[in-house]
Amino acid sequence: LRSSVLTNFAKTNLRFSHGLASGSRLSIPDAYNDPIRDYMPGSDETIAVQKAIKDMRENPTEVPFVINGKEYTTGEKKDIRPPYEHGTVIGSYYEANREQVREAINGTLQARKEWAALPVEHRLAIFLRCAELLRTTYRPILNAATILGQGKNMFQAEIDSACELIDFWRFNAEFAERIYNEQPTSDEGVWNRSEYRPLEGFIYAITPFNFTAIAANLTSAPAMMGNVNVWKPSAHSMLSAHYIMQIYKAAGLPDGVVNMIPGDPVMITEEILNHPELAGIHYTGSTQVFRDIWKTVGNNIHNYKNYPRIVGETGGKDFIFAHPSAKVDALATAMVRGAFEYQGQKCSAASRAFIPASLWPQVKDLCCDQISRMKIGNPEDAETMVGAVIHREAFERSKRYILYAKDNKDTHKIVAGGTYDDSVGYFIHPTLIETSDSQSRCLNEEIFAPILTVYVYEDNKLPETLDICENHSYGLTGSVFSQDRYALHQMMQKLQYSAGNFYINDKPTGAVVGQQPFGGSRLSGTNDKAGSYLNLLRWVSPRSIKETFNPPTDFPYPYMKK
Repeated sequence: LRSSVLTNFAKTNLRFSHGLASGSRLSIPDAYNDPIRDYMPGSDETIAVQKAIKDMRENPTEVPFVINGKEYTTGEKKDIRPPYEHGTVIGSYYEANREQVREAINGTLQARKEWAALPVEHRLAIFLRCAELLRTTYRPILNAATILGQGKNMFQAEIDSACELIDFWRFNAEFAERIYNEQPTSDEGVWNRSEYRPLEGFIYAITPFNFTAIAANLTSAPAMMGNVNVWKPSAHSMLSAHYIMQIYKAAGLPDGVVNMIPGDPVMITEEILNHPELAGIHYTGSTQVFRDIWKTVGNNIHNYKNYPRIVGETGGKDFIFAHPSAKVDALATAMVRGAFEYQGQKCSAASRAFIPASLWPQVKDLCCDQISRMKIGNPEDAETMVGAVIHREAFERSKRYILYAKDNKDTHKIVAGGTYDDSVGYFIHPTLIETSDSQSRCLNEEIFAPILTVYVYEDNKLPETLDICENHSYGLTGSVFSQDRYALHQMMQKLQYSAGNFYINDKPTGAVVGQQPFGGSRLSGTNDKAGSYLNLLRWVSPRSIKETFNPPTDFPYPYMKK
């Protein structure tokens, strides 16, 4: 036993002294999905979040931008306001200028020298510590920031800024272990090995407002693999971005590995895409912006030291498709939750549904009943199901689609909702639209709001309606409902490329890290599957090493020797 312990200790010392370059194998703690807290009235977790919200309201947060560990409170100052209470200022942030963007790039490149050389177990340990800090100390703080800054209710904040982010940090460490430990076989007299090098240069991380976990993952996933990041967070998630940086700092992430620079997105992107040492882009946001970035990279391709890796998740027009055999209660609930949780502001949110005529009357009644029981308002209230959309532009865009449906009464009918109010916050009432027009803007354009459009089809028109659903430019998420296995097979085959995340008898939202890797193709992105090892592979440049212990000493082949 003592001999075994000493042997294991020696192996551990070897790994920690020399890291991956020694050829040793990683063995990190097993990853598991963090349990969702219940947030029952009076529970410890509820009291903790409520206290954090109260503290943030009473003590507005000043959010600096951060370059090489230095916090800047210079430049143009912008207010942070809850989308559900736009008259209240809960903090402020500062925008970086062009010179500071250049400073951030140079800072990350300087930090890369030590970070890329740090043994992988030390890098991963930092992010495992991030997960533990978030699981404990920072859980109510980051959840409160997500509620206040992005308008999520308590449950939606918990599954995003706590559970999903903890899962990203835990599982990505495990996926990294899997990658680093994948080594080739060796013939006699030869030692082959693979070295997974970070990319040469820096990563540009562009993150959205709607998921705190995505914002952290887009910076931390490349960093785990030894890369450095210049991070441009959304202007509408600055409060949670600030606390992500606080967690990084508390966990011991070295200065410069992640430099956070909010500011003019056009100016920042222009400066970064013109830099010869751009190594990759990690993006979540709109389709048009992503296409413009890709085009610019293509135009600049002769200027780069390497071909930049481009990883992006963009828009979706996500669907629910029901077969006549579907169970109506499960179907209606999936439609309501899939479309209206977090005000439909998920990339995966159900935005269109195809329902057979035989089921529609019952499904409609069930949906309307559930919508009528949803509380709309301040998400700090535990009873609130639907809050406000993120900002004025989102509110006005949502209104335009509702007015479009009202103006086209011959082909559209507003079944539920259709109202809006921006006097206190940017509130759009959960809206259910029925249309007979397969070319309707409501049925075909991404809206990113609590609006679900239903196309009712005749039961004997299943193949034709599948064509309508499938013939779309997006391919992110979708779900089908059926109790008929032959029909399920038919639907899955027809809709093969219509969704990168495909759900059977469930809503098309709620992907869990390590269980349902997330991403889609077509105009929905590069489908590099966040929440899996596939995403991490994009942030390494493998080197194959062959060491020969007894190399040849003369040129002839064996049969040429006399």
